[in-house]
Amino acid sequence: MIKQEFSKGTRSLKTDYLTADLVIAGGGLSGTCCAITAARQGLKVILIQDRPVLGGNASSEVRLWILGATSHMGNNNRWAREGGVVDEILVENLYRNPEGNPLILDTILLEMVTREPNIKLLLNTAVHDLQKEEDDQIDYIRAFCSQNSTEYQVKGKFFVDATGDGIVGFLAGAAFRMGAESKDEFDEAFAPDQSYGQLLGHSIYFYSKDTGKPVRFVPPGFADIDITKLPRFKTFNLKEFGCRLWWVEYGGRRDTIHESEEIKWELWKVIYGIWNHIKNSGQYPDSENLTLEWVGTIPGKRESRRFEGDYMLTQKDVVDQRKHFDAVSFGGWALDLHPADGVFGDKPGCTQWHSKGVYQIPYRTMYSKNIKNLFLGGRIISASHVAFGSSRVMATCAHNGQAVAMAAALCVEQNLLPADLMEKHRMNELQKRLIRSGQYIPHVRLEDSEDLVQSAHVTSSSELELKGLPFDGPWRNLDFSMAQMIPVELGLIPGIRIQVKSSVKSKLTVELRLSEKPENYTPEIILEKLQLDIEPGEHFYFFSFEQEITASQYVFVTFLANSELMLKCSNTRVTGMLSVFNKFNKSVATSSRQEPPVGIGIDAFEFWVPERRPEGHNLAFELEKSLSPFSARNIANGIFRPTNQPNAWVASLDDSIPALKLKWPQEKMISEVNLYFDSDFDHPMESTLMGHPESEIPFCVKSFLIKDDSGKVIHQQNENHQTIQKVRFQEPVTTTSLTIVFEKRVENVPLSVFGVSCYS
Repeated sequence: MIKQEFSKGTRSLKTDYLTADLVIAGGGLSGTCCAITAARQGLKVILIQDRPVLGGNASSEVRLWILGATSHMGNNNRWAREGGVVDEILVENLYRNPEGNPLILDTILLEMVTREPNIKLLLNTAVHDLQKEEDDQIDYIRAFCSQNSTEYQVKGKFFVDATGDGIVGFLAGAAFRMGAESKDEFDEAFAPDQSYGQLLGHSIYFYSKDTGKPVRFVPPGFADIDITKLPRFKTFNLKEFGCRLWWVEYGGRRDTIHESEEIKWELWKVIYGIWNHIKNSGQYPDSENLTLEWVGTIPGKRESRRFEGDYMLTQKDVVDQRKHFDAVSFGGWALDLHPADGVFGDKPGCTQWHSKGVYQIPYRTMYSKNIKNLFLGGRIISASHVAFGSSRVMATCAHNGQAVAMAAALCVEQNLLPADLMEKHRMNELQKRLIRSGQYIPHVRLEDSEDLVQSAHVTSSSELELKGLPFDGPWRNLDFSMAQMIPVELGLIPGIRIQVKSSVKSKLTVELRLSEKPENYTPEIILEKLQLDIEPGEHFYFFSFEQEITASQYVFVTFLANSELMLKCSNTRVTGMLSVFNKFNKSVATSSRQEPPVGIGIDAFEFWVPERRPEGHNLAFELEKSLSPFSARNIANGIFRPTNQPNAWVASLDDSIPALKLKWPQEKMISEVNLYFDSDFDHPMESTLMGHPESEIPFCVKSFLIKDDSGKVIHQQNENHQTIQKVRFQEPVTTTSLTIVFEKRVENVPLSVFGVSCYS
């Protein structure tokens, strides 16, 4: 029994005093990935989250799907899903939760954080105060947990503000911005004026459920909005639900921090008003058995403060794909701004303009220029309002958070401050560690002198010679123009043989296209155009191009739309091979060609997008001369996804026991082997609501074993679905060779590996 007598004074809260190398405020995707990455680097981490679950807008409290540069596969960013821990999360979620249940995603995030012994997680705990050691340095922060009535005083060497609203940076006095810059400040022609608005608003989502019997709905008294009077009512699709209702948005003309609760109430009025209309207007008889299963209790917040670093990301960084010597991450979502009036205005719910490819994000955007031990995470990184329209999405924020964590690890190890990492040799080390961990940095490859594979003689059981793809798949009607992407290094493209079906005499127009920048996948340059005379029936046709390719890149063998014709496709799917179509995904575009208004600094170009499995078959074709883009040497080139080439070793399709052998002239002592597999970086793997027909990626290695030079099996892995497998031996293995034998598990998919690295 606890009994306390009356006290004339006030009582003090129970206070816990904690210390860590890295203190992270905010447990959204950025803070979560930051914490896991830092913990795996050996840092002691305290992760403070003011909600009962992790994930922020991706959690079951909000239920927005995780997206980034892949943009629903609706742009021209091929193989652009973010790497590292956020990739691990998305792949695991696909494996356990292809239905997109947000509650399961909650458990995955909580499991991944709690199984890291270096992380102390404080849920339901909000930062409210801090103390500085100096004017430009944080000493400790104070946070309160409403569930255990405990205050925490948390001291750290370094702090990460990943709170979304930037509470740590705000309390510390760091320079920040809120609202849109003028067009002149950063030469951003897309910067909005006051009529469009300064801020993106909040959204609340809902789910419905069919109960199998009639359900009535009596609206709450505060649902006083007649949605038929809203300007956007005529464009509502009331059969959609969940995060497909992202456009139910409000708050862009209010203070999105201090008036967030008032914004929430307005959104509740709209949501319950929508449901009242569906249930009680008499216009939706098929809703009779539906009940309102879930409505968000907190809004998904898009924008508030943005903090200033040593560099500010701007529109031209995104559109021009500017290169930065300190690149540590990348983005690829559209420049996506929303009208400030939201659902109460008559403007479209968003204005999205895509760049022709992904863009680098520099490290200088990820720490405060004023507070020397404060990193910036999530959507508050140093970016203009326009660039923020792209960099704010969750997968991009998570990828940035991983970069921050690795930077913090270097700072702790070497007693440095965040800005000190700008020296070239330190930046090189940061980039090397990030790529090792699975982070993708465009135009930066892993150069790792410690990797023993760099000095090994690499051989394989077989290599796929690209002679074509079998004529064993479905017929594809040319309702839309179609292109087969083929990796070419230099010189002439071999002649190509295809199969065409037609019921009438017709003509097939064939174009050879490529991207202006070899690393992009926007087929904007037409090098050559041919026309084939097509006879009725099913026939083979041969054609060849005369133009030479002068840079290593993907070419697009393009067949212009002709609804009279069908092309034969292949059932074979190969790492780094895709067919794409000149059409659009209505989630992120309104036309198969982006046509921005003149003078806003955005490029006009066509969208060429793939289709998701089980659709999206490659073209069936034969080459006059085979290509060799799938060499075993690719496993040591330091790039672990397709870029301008597949960057993968691919075994022959008929190789039933594919294997790699690494051989050294002298014995090597090996403690660790890392393997990088193909989990299909073109797949967005939306985390909630949108279901997926598969739980494992057909290209990804499922099982493998490793043998030493005596043939002894020193490691065996029977179940894998992840992109990276890190094999650490209990005792170092001394050997002159390693043989890695893989299981080929999908008949029409040859086995592939992006990379192998070995360390003493």
